[in-house]
Amino acid sequence: MPGQNSGMTEFEFEVPVVIIGGGACGAVAALAAHHAGAEVLVVEQDATPAGTTAMSQGLVCAAGTSLQAVLDIADDAASLHADILVKTRGQTDPAIARAIAEGSGPCIDWLTRDIGYPFAVDTGFRAVYGHSRQRMHGWAGHGGADMIQLLHQKLAERGIDVLLQARLVDIIAEADGRVRGIAVERPDGRIDRIGCQALVLASGGFAADPDMVTKFMPEAANARHNGHPGNRGIAMKLGAGLGAALADMGSYQGYAMLADPHGITVPPGIIVEGGVLVNALGQRFVDETADIAGMVHPVMAQPRGTAWVVFDQRIEELCAYTLEVQGLREFGAIRTAATVNDLAGIIGADTTMVAATLADLATADCGTTDGTGRRWAGISPPRWPLRIVKVCGALYHTQGGLQIDAGARVLRPDGTALPNLFAGGGAARGVSGPSYWGYLPGMGLGAAVTLGRIAGMAAAAQVAAAAMRDQKMP
Repeated sequence: MPGQNSGMTEFEFEVPVVIIGGGACGAVAALAAHHAGAEVLVVEQDATPAGTTAMSQGLVCAAGTSLQAVLDIADDAASLHADILVKTRGQTDPAIARAIAEGSGPCIDWLTRDIGYPFAVDTGFRAVYGHSRQRMHGWAGHGGADMIQLLHQKLAERGIDVLLQARLVDIIAEADGRVRGIAVERPDGRIDRIGCQALVLASGGFAADPDMVTKFMPEAANARHNGHPGNRGIAMKLGAGLGAALADMGSYQGYAMLADPHGITVPPGIIVEGGVLVNALGQRFVDETADIAGMVHPVMAQPRGTAWVVFDQRIEELCAYTLEVQGLREFGAIRTAATVNDLAGIIGADTTMVAATLADLATADCGTTDGTGRRWAGISPPRWPLRIVKVCGALYHTQGGLQIDAGARVLRPDGTALPNLFAGGGAARGVSGPSYWGYLPGMGLGAAVTLGRIAGMAAAAQVAAAAMRDQKMP
């Protein structure tokens, strides 16, 4: 059971800082702790590190970076903080929101300058869906899978050990919640016990645990899961067993445009540049630009639970730099319709209904607002010939988790901190508020890397302070 007395436990070996999870949060936490002088071990459940990060676009929202400054993009922590508050309707943790807003820019600059990660501002990603500035940072031509590989290359270059195929099954702690070590299960069923002075939980969320999803976010229970199968909430379960608080457990990123059946994300730029959604009847049913995460529910409510993204060659070419569009092309997910009859035939809808929908769409122009409430500001609707992709709504990852403070320390319900337990990434409470509508694009990785750095530095500092105290003792 979690919380057992460490005096009863013998450890195979001990490492000052242990980090659970080899995704972006865990890798950045390890790099930060090592940079601060600590000896670190990363524990990863898979044979090859991947996690939620590898399934993402690899885009990180961050404000006030040197990369933005070079492009004369005026952005700062205050602007990002304000955007977070507006998007979450003020229903987010103010301390975490401020910590991420203020720490995101320095984190990107540090990863670029000191770690050698080739970040660049994705200027093709407009300031939309709650962002008031262009602040998406990524590795041009690469996605989340490449991000993980490069971060682990940086770990290897620094001699940071990564223990693979080791699944966390227990946290061993004193009665006061002080962590003494962990127990991990190996592929052959063997249990290894590893001692530590500080523990960082940087594992995934719980989107792959049907019981937790049904309990905390029942409206998403029937959504297709498009995330890592290992995201089963183990950090939250074990943390709660130590007395930690959980918060915003109903928060998640849903997404309405997962290509069906190909399983490739249609990038939001397709919509931002003028694409629209129609249902199986050939009707539009939502303002596609209102909420990147919330759009999942209107799509799930349509006949057959699917919809069609409709765009044109201009939009396709504008988004062709993304790996997602390249993948959609490669696997034949993008189909072409030259006439109303073509489009109606592909969708399986009545030609008259499709014609009426397209006629209404043709009247939309820059500066007008259509019947869904969408404002066509600076862009035009798609023109013939049209491109179409069948999509469904999906659950990507959760945004709630262990309650933490601005220093990534895990907190009890009374607000006191567990002595040496830290958290970030999918294991920790993010800044998306209590539900799906508070999610900002890029905030999953934005919170992950920023809190990863904060947690890694804090864990290293705690270990160093303890060592200094020990040296002073007679």
